[in-house]
This record gives sequence, C-alpha cells and structure tokens, in this order.
Amino acid sequence: MFERRLYHHLDWLLLGAMLTLCCVGVAMIYSTTGTTSPRLAWTQIYAMVIGVAAFMVCVSIDYRALTDKSHFIYLVLIALLLYVLLFGTVAGGARRWISLGAFNLQPSEFAKVGVALVLAKFFGENRRGAPTTGDLAIGGLLAAVPLVLIAREPDLGTAVTILPIFLGIAYVAGMRLRILGILAVVAIVAAPVAWNFALKDYQKGRIETFLDPSQDPKGAGYQQIQAQITVGSGGLWGKGFQKGTQGQLRFLPVAHNDFIFSVLAEEQGFAGVLAVLSLYLLVIWRALDAARLAKDRLGVYLVLGLLASFTFQVIYNITMSAGLAPVKGLTLPLMSYGGSSMIATLATFGLIQNVRMRRFTN
Repeated sequence: MFERRLYHHLDWLLLGAMLTLCCVGVAMIYSTTGTTSPRLAWTQIYAMVIGVAAFMVCVSIDYRALTDKSHFIYLVLIALLLYVLLFGTVAGGARRWISLGAFNLQPSEFAKVGVALVLAKFFGENRRGAPTTGDLAIGGLLAAVPLVLIAREPDLGTAVTILPIFLGIAYVAGMRLRILGILAVVAIVAAPVAWNFALKDYQKGRIETFLDPSQDPKGAGYQQIQAQITVGSGGLWGKGFQKGTQGQLRFLPVAHNDFIFSVLAEEQGFAGVLAVLSLYLLVIWRALDAARLAKDRLGVYLVLGLLASFTFQVIYNITMSAGLAPVKGLTLPLMSYGGSSMIATLATFGLIQNVRMRRFTN
C-alpha cells in the first residue's frame, strides 16, 4: 500500500497539466451544453471526482502487485465485454454500456488498462531477450481478444486504441523492425478483404466521405465539413466563451464529445489550441520521463503501453477534428464528455505515476 515518503516523488507537474486539461474540458462542455443540458457538465465533474479516486487507488497499490494479478483483471474485463455484447445498453445503434442506474459503465475504456497490465507482465517476464515469433503471437492474441469484442459492439474507434499498446510494448521489448514491416504488408494485403467483409456500411461511408466530403455534404460528410468550418472560424483569438456559432447553434453534432477540440478552436482560437496542445505535450513528456526513470522492464513496458494508446487517441481525435482523418467515435482524453473515459484515463496516469514514484523502492 501507499507509503507517505512516496509523496515526495509524485510528479506534480504532470498532475497539474492533467487536471488543467480536465477543467478546460468541463468549461468547453458547459459552453456547448450549458443552455440546454447543464447536467452534462456536472456529470463530467462527478466523473472527475471518481477519476481522482481511481487515480489515488492506482497510485497506492504497487504496480508490481497489480501486474501479478493482471491475468485476473484481464479475465474480468473480458467477461464484462462479453456481458456488454449480450445484455448491454443500446444507444445510437451500438451496444457499449452496462447500466448502473444513474451511471453507464463502458468497459471498453478500461480494457486498455487491462491489456497494458497483462502484456507488460507477459513481455516483462520473458528472460530470453528479444521476443520470439511465438511470444509475439501470444501477445497479439491477448490484445486481439478484447479488440475483436469491442469492435463487435460496434466501437471500432476504441478497439483500434488497443493496437498501439501491443505494438508499443512489443517494440520496446525487442520486436524486430522487419516484423513491423511484415505486419504492414499483411495489413495492406488484407485491406480489400476487410473492406468487403469486415467494415460495416457506415464505416465505409466515413472513409469515402473523408476522401471527398462533398459527395454527401448533408449526410455522411456533414460532420467532417462542419468540423473543418468550426476549427477554421476561430481565427487567432477565437470568438469567445459561449460565443461560437457552430457549437452553440448545434451545427456540429456531438460537439461536447467527439468534437470538443473543434469547439475549443472556435471559441478560443489558435491561441487556445496552442495552449491545450502544449499541455498535452507536457503530459506526454512527463509520462516518457516516468518510463525513463522506471526501475525495471515491467514498469517501462507498462508506462509505454499506456502512453502509446493515450498518444494515439489524442493525435487521432485532433486530426479528426481538423478534418484530416476519417470521423470515428473516439474521444479526446481528459477533455471530451464521458464518465468512463475520464475515470479510465485518470486511472491510467495513476499507474504511470505509480511507476515513477516507486523507482527507489525494493
């Protein structure tokens, strides 16, 4: 459990940057929903409070104890994902949540933590040097099971965030670059098969309209066009808090969730965007520093696996909000509306802080 002397090793700069991003997110959520659904901002604040509690729990328990129990955590999360597919709450055509009364739990957000823990343990216990083909196959299977279950909900956006965890940990563990090249070739060859048999019609539509949004400006291409207009209309200093037309007048769908960055760009302009990007870079830099200071391979793998998923999600959401990537249901961590996303992300950084703080322990 937590020792008081470890407080001296807490990265307050990382914690401050994270909480600042959370507060900016709440402000942007209130800006777009305050006049119609003010409860959403309060719900996000409640999620922050629970997330801070999850952060403290993940800081308090030695990460080595958590990885020792990672197989149990992994199996529990797989069971929850199976439960969602069978009995989960349906909303917006997707079955992604477990209803807990006043709160809907989205297990897919926590699956990233479970996968990072189990893969860190698996590769960390490998004493043979670089992972063999068999090691990579087993690690890939551990990542593929939750990925497929999440994609079946369907939630392809969250499912894809599992992949950077596996690639990040496997690469640091010693996976050869030629294997990455082989995987890339396999992905290219498999793309036509995935297009014809794996992707649903709405997913194909998102890719097609990304390449040419004007072919369906009032349908599949609407979100991308409106996101580009929203980002571009902010100028240097923005239109001001609650003065953005795209977000306030609901031209941009789900602005408080997937497109919260677009709202920020419209209301706070390039200056606000630069400030938020600087905060995200600070978070990523301090997390990388935690990996550098880790006392063992287990800690390095855990931090870099979690950070790979977080960084991918941040980059994809921002490029999507600017119209530079296909629209996908992928939140901006720490800022977008979503209780499960907020709690899981804060728990993630609790584990990262955990590794950093215990670099001097036995």
